[in-house]
Amino acid sequence: MLFFLGVLVVAAGVALSIALHEIGHLVPAKKFGVKVTQYMVGFGPTVWSRRKGETEYGIKAIPLGGYVRMIGMLPPRPGDEPGQLRRVSTGRFSQMADQARADSMEEVRPGDEDRVFYKLAPWKKIVVMMGGPLMNLLIAAVLLTGVITLYGLPQIAPKVGALSTCVPTAAPTLQVPQPKCQPGDPQAPSVQGGLKVGDRFLSVNGQPVTSWDQVSAAIRDSHGAPLTFVVERDGAKQTLVVHPAVLDRASYDAQGNAVTKDGRLVLESMGFLGVVPGQELVKTPIAQAPKFVWDQTVNTAGVLVKIPQKMAGIVQAAFGSGARDPNGPISVVGVGRIGGEVAAMDIPANEGGNWLKLAQLVLLIASLNLALFVFNLIPLLPLDGGHVAGALWEWVKKGWARVRHLPDPGFVDVAKGLPIAYGMSVVLIGMSVLLIYADIVKPISLFG
Repeated sequence: MLFFLGVLVVAAGVALSIALHEIGHLVPAKKFGVKVTQYMVGFGPTVWSRRKGETEYGIKAIPLGGYVRMIGMLPPRPGDEPGQLRRVSTGRFSQMADQARADSMEEVRPGDEDRVFYKLAPWKKIVVMMGGPLMNLLIAAVLLTGVITLYGLPQIAPKVGALSTCVPTAAPTLQVPQPKCQPGDPQAPSVQGGLKVGDRFLSVNGQPVTSWDQVSAAIRDSHGAPLTFVVERDGAKQTLVVHPAVLDRASYDAQGNAVTKDGRLVLESMGFLGVVPGQELVKTPIAQAPKFVWDQTVNTAGVLVKIPQKMAGIVQAAFGSGARDPNGPISVVGVGRIGGEVAAMDIPANEGGNWLKLAQLVLLIASLNLALFVFNLIPLLPLDGGHVAGALWEWVKKGWARVRHLPDPGFVDVAKGLPIAYGMSVVLIGMSVLLIYADIVKPISLFG
């Protein structure tokens, strides 16, 4: 039941995000006088619609997108204007563009000639087309800011989150850089020294500590010498003396990658206690929220840039024995599944309970909106970024003509990019179908 509820919450969040994206296009288009004939959430057969004024508002059966239909999206080709001779094209791509222009102009009724999209000033075109992606960015910014400032994010704290049961004596290898416990391995020093889950470190060898990095550095550099910890347990201070073990373990660079040389791990001697750090919720000051949103946007862009190379792994996982990359792309089906798993998690009240699950669902919807924002900025039709690129080029051409006192070069013919748009549409549909199939037969799970 909780799983189904989580799926519904994510589905509602996706639908609302799409609806607001299209409102981001609708409002400025109407403000600038463009005639908008349809505002639809979804694709396929119409489930419900109602006409208000000149615009039909509705919901369609397949909730995988939406659209706002504005008249005159494509300019007429030179020669189609009244009083001018029309050039005839026989090329396949030219005929494709001509047909698209004709379909676009069919919606223009007498009296609507100056309410077409293509006659807008370039900056107005940019505002209309950027309205959708910017709406997604605004949604993500509001949700992220709300979570990190009002609820907080889990951060590593100087406290005991878990204890290792032993000192793993197996030698690290490139395949297994972090060996696990084996039968016969000695008991972990943390257990022998009396540490317990929930203990908060206050000082090490008389030096106050406020971060896990300080505790970890003291353990690593101990070289087996006894460590005196002052910890807070159940509101009271306790002093514990723990004798770390000394192990040869893999070293890591600043990016968290194991350091190798000649195909082997580079090992270093370090103290070992057997403590896994705990986490606690830390609220972020609202002044730092813009930087957090920016960092998340940059990270999202980095993931999207790598999608083409990750699709090969998706194919291997969906049709072979390959494993899914937990950091790889997923479809709306995968997002819904993760939302269900979050809702179904059994989280004790003292660790966040339902509030933590709600925060995770909100972050999931925020991440989806960031992905929509970045994805729609790609400067290719049929994405919003393709129309923005055309408007920017038109702005440059007109500006250059004014500076040089040349005739107005006219409107940029974005219809010439339709072959690319159709090709992109085929690619996007193919990727969506593949991701949905992979999320059904080999889904990414929070629990591995």
